[in-house]
Amino acid sequence: MALSRRQFLINAGAASAAAGIGLHIPAALAQEDVLTIALAARAPTGVNPQQTGLTGGDNWAIYQVFNTLARNPDGKFATRPEEFEPSLAESWESSEDAKTWTYTLRQGVQFHKGYGEMTSEDVLFTFGRHLDPEIVTGGKVTFNNIASVEAPDAYTVVFTLKRPDPLFNGSAISTLPASILSKKAFEEKGEDFNRDPIGTGSYQVESVNETTGITLVAFPEHFGEQPATPKLIVSFIADTTARTLAFASGQVDMIEGVRSPGWIPSMQQRSADTIFDATVPGSFNMLHLNLTRAPLDDIRVRQAIRYAIDNEALASAYGPLAKPMVGIIASEFQGSVTKEELPPELQYNYDPEKAKALLAEAGFPNGVEIPCYTSQREDYAAIMLMIQEQLRTAGITLALDIIDHTAFHAENRVDKNGMPLNSSSYGPVPLNVFLQQVSAGAEVKADGTGQGNFSHYGVAMPGIDDLLSEAQDEPDFEKRTALVKEIEKKLLTDLPIMGIITLSYVIARNPRVDLGFPVEGGYAYWPLNKARRTA
Repeated sequence: MALSRRQFLINAGAASAAAGIGLHIPAALAQEDVLTIALAARAPTGVNPQQTGLTGGDNWAIYQVFNTLARNPDGKFATRPEEFEPSLAESWESSEDAKTWTYTLRQGVQFHKGYGEMTSEDVLFTFGRHLDPEIVTGGKVTFNNIASVEAPDAYTVVFTLKRPDPLFNGSAISTLPASILSKKAFEEKGEDFNRDPIGTGSYQVESVNETTGITLVAFPEHFGEQPATPKLIVSFIADTTARTLAFASGQVDMIEGVRSPGWIPSMQQRSADTIFDATVPGSFNMLHLNLTRAPLDDIRVRQAIRYAIDNEALASAYGPLAKPMVGIIASEFQGSVTKEELPPELQYNYDPEKAKALLAEAGFPNGVEIPCYTSQREDYAAIMLMIQEQLRTAGITLALDIIDHTAFHAENRVDKNGMPLNSSSYGPVPLNVFLQQVSAGAEVKADGTGQGNFSHYGVAMPGIDDLLSEAQDEPDFEKRTALVKEIEKKLLTDLPIMGIITLSYVIARNPRVDLGFPVEGGYAYWPLNKARRTA
């Protein structure tokens, strides 16, 4: 369904209007021993970290129920090898070539609901499912570099990699799909494991309900500290207005925010003390330019587009939620480039007059029209509408259609979009961004069998694959980081893709709730075991 500019702006403003309305607060939800968070999804899919099709709401519950071998610090990403913290593994070591990783497991860790001690057998079972080509698991591509997993004894696990990975804890071990399952429970429960999962986390599942959401209760035998709040309710409210109203009325303690210009100020107008926890960098918003379509196959047109987009103005529309991008790696991650370290011709400072001159040189003295479409979801539509306005000043008419979010992704997968905006969240592993967005192997296909390289870079023209392969074979973290910078410079030279802004994932939190740590970065979910009501 196409959505007009006027209707999109009306819909995006609905949350602002809703912030002034109050509702009755149910007594049950005012108890100090219960915290409730409402996420932007219709209903729970399940609480199995290896399921496919999980939503952000599911991930919030999964993160409380399961543990990984190593973890990121609370409220932020580990961006260097030495910054990861022990979890189910109390220690680990890597070989000099970064291809063998040995983990020593914490002893005495118990699974929920009497399923016994976690041992290397459970670790082998968990990763074995990901490595088995006959088993469908969520996040399977994350583990493609693992050649084998072995267990010399009950408390030691050895991973052998196909290629070196000095950041293996970040690229695979600390990811949500790497959460350790109970082999006994999984084999016993079968499909029921999805809704009655058995993990080692500080919370265990009490119930999963289409209406009330996922109810979690403290696990008394957890190997770490007991949760500060005995019960968590992960609720699902897809409608932006309804979710905002539930928060404004005090029915829920935290809600998933709306990443559209003006939402935070509107919430602050109603309650100045509302706390906004935002992950940095959040989602990477990148604009692909389809190199198989004229006029985007002309480097001068691509350069004109780059000069006509003012990243800083786009970021300022979102206030503290957004930052302008230079390349396609977020500035917070190792290997990102700054304008200052680039030669002048790759800095692309906003210059619409230079954009017009480049268009004229390319044979378009009177401007050019480029058809494309985007999703009606607030973040996609708002960014593309602003880009459309900026390009117009340089003589570039973006013939933009705004369509249903599901249809948008379906059309992109079959290569029907000339300039698709992609919004994806990544951990601090730059090579994953390149592999998914610009490697030749990830080229989009008209039959839908391709992946996320919507520009056809590396196929329509030489790309970064040789540099990427060199980086993948480099065991030294610092040398690999230097290669990431070279890839960024190559992308800025060829412009098959443009980093626009990073946009934080945000949770609005009632000031009566103390998380126990500040949220600085990380994935779009974080631990709630330290969260408690202070008043």
